[in-house]
Amino acid sequence: MNVPLLFTQIIANLWYLIPLFILIAVVKSAWFKGMIGEAIVNLSTKYLLDRSEYHLLKNVTLPLEEGTTQIDHIIVSRFGVFVIETKNMKGWIFGDARQKTWTQKI
Repeated sequence: MNVPLLFTQIIANLWYLIPLFILIAVVKSAWFKGMIGEAIVNLSTKYLLDRSEYHLLKNVTLPLEEGTTQIDHIIVSRFGVFVIETKNMKGWIFGDARQKTWTQKI
């Protein structure tokens, strides 16, 4: 049996599975889930918050002594300043501003 010919015939008949597998890999990736999470926050703030009262800042980079840090969303209003950091994690996340590390409970 000619193995290269058999392999060529299989690829010719199932070529459409290759882009399907690539699409599935991209959709399941942490990068894509992070982009979707940030898009949901962007759309939610755009359509659910009054623009005259809430102002959205996206992808803010702040200098630190050790380098820099990046914040996904900051919402400024007369009610306060809200900092939103989107993450692709399961379960509950516990911590406060003074803790160096937070706890994840799955």
